[in-house]
Amino acid sequence: MRRGDLLIIVPAYNEEESLPAVLVEIREAVPDAEILVVNDGSTDATSRVARAAGVLVADLPINLGIGGAMQTGYRFARRRGSSVAVQVDADGQHDPREIPKLLAPIREGRASLAVGSRYAAPSGYRSTPLRRVGAALLSWIVSTLTGVAVRDTTSGFRAADRRVIDAYARLYPVDYPEVEALVYLHRQGLRIVEIPVVMRERRGGRSSITARRAIYYMAKVPIASVIGALRGRERP
Repeated sequence: MRRGDLLIIVPAYNEEESLPAVLVEIREAVPDAEILVVNDGSTDATSRVARAAGVLVADLPINLGIGGAMQTGYRFARRRGSSVAVQVDADGQHDPREIPKLLAPIREGRASLAVGSRYAAPSGYRSTPLRRVGAALLSWIVSTLTGVAVRDTTSGFRAADRRVIDAYARLYPVDYPEVEALVYLHRQGLRIVEIPVVMRERRGGRSSITARRAIYYMAKVPIASVIGALRGRERP
């Protein structure tokens, strides 16, 4: 792939602590890729440390959330002419050495979106009982609505081809978008596959998902996903 064909999108909100090491690892894993950090209205030095690392930076004036940050990244990828875009979180949970595994089904034409799953194969990853119940529920919802078995529906470690880039540049769910984004792609007739990956513990900072937000998430996402599944296919 020529330089610019592959864009790594790193959405970041107050990740000054973990971001520098993540960017180093991405460069080591995929040296030919371009890297775009979408600074989602951070109040710390996220933008400064990203610029010091010499990567592309998009500074959002306010915090839009992961949906707005990722749509910004996909719109940039479309304007850049990128053939493939990979989402890598800035907190260090995603191992950039796994990126080639996500790229394989895209380059081979077996799928338009590859989702890195911590549950698709034994990996030693352990979450809380409540999160495991939530993950099972969301997996069942996606399977029921799409007929596609995705165990790790909330994974943000994803590789997307040009068709997905175009679709997400037009429309990307807000709030907690990962599950709705899968249903949306299925509605567009695009194929999704799940790839086993190893994920790590967060390296710094803290998660934005509080107990209150988790309750909101589990109430909102199923309803929004059903509504999305009932809509017709979007026109290009």
